[in-house]
Amino acid sequence: MKAIICDKFAPLSNLKYQDMPDPVPTADEVLIKVHACSVNFPDTLVVQGLYQFKPPFPFSPGSDVAGVIESVGENVKHLKVGDEVVGMTTYGGFAEKVAVSSKACFPKPPGMNMVNAASFLLAYGTSYHALKDRANMQAGETLLVLGASGGVGLAAVELGKQMGAHVIAAASTQEKLDLCKKHGADELINYNEENLKERVKELTNKKGVDVIYDPVGGDYTNPALRTMARKGRYLVVGFAAGEIPKIPLNLALLKECSIVGVFWGTFTQKEPKQNYQNVAQMVQWFNEKKLNPHIHGTYPLENAVQALEDIAARKVKGKAVITMV
Repeated sequence: MKAIICDKFAPLSNLKYQDMPDPVPTADEVLIKVHACSVNFPDTLVVQGLYQFKPPFPFSPGSDVAGVIESVGENVKHLKVGDEVVGMTTYGGFAEKVAVSSKACFPKPPGMNMVNAASFLLAYGTSYHALKDRANMQAGETLLVLGASGGVGLAAVELGKQMGAHVIAAASTQEKLDLCKKHGADELINYNEENLKERVKELTNKKGVDVIYDPVGGDYTNPALRTMARKGRYLVVGFAAGEIPKIPLNLALLKECSIVGVFWGTFTQKEPKQNYQNVAQMVQWFNEKKLNPHIHGTYPLENAVQALEDIAARKVKGKAVITMV
């Protein structure tokens, strides 16, 4: 099979497009012939050795795939050869075939094409887990989404609206904010041109926001935290800005707010039944056309480095997807 291979932690340009042996699934895994794999910001970190886990060499980046089951392990009973599925793995998705745990594999929704299916699970799964399970967000609350035009950010905008929140989208350009508006944002903040803290005060009549969804980190975290309402919840989702911020904890004390970590990968492993229920709800909303994944563009497997570089440079709005067929 063809695959994008990382053989040492290095810049993205070091990745290689080459032949590799087909993976062999264990008794509890399925082998998926990959049709599409989404590109996520953590992929850019994994290949540089900058992420929380470090896969053994050689490996392929890529975590959420859509494709067709080619073989199943002897312990797998609920899936069969020929099933169209969406699968989640820690790495290995930028390849024509990947072995995935059967517990992290779901039937592909019939009305969803492979590109949408590959882009859906991680972005919407992360955002729904954050808003529902970690923030316990309620209808009528105000949600501020940082990095709102990115894959998880745009998913949070849509899910926030679906859950009844008043959504404020913050992004770095007017073009990105226009996309957020199309996907349901009620208010917009260009944090390259406006003062984030002061603008949130204006939009909330100085009350502040109930939930903050932050996949960005860096210089935006501190001013965003200062906009939080009493008993608010600050969701720490990621650090796309490249810097892990140091938070003055006196702000949490003064505002009686919570700073809450979000790690969907751990949630899927530790609470698979709850995750399955979340996925079922999101798929229902998709089928009802209440969720609409935005595909920035597709890239053939051999151009995967370009896709990663576009993600790293923040050129991608919504999701970028690698296609194999």
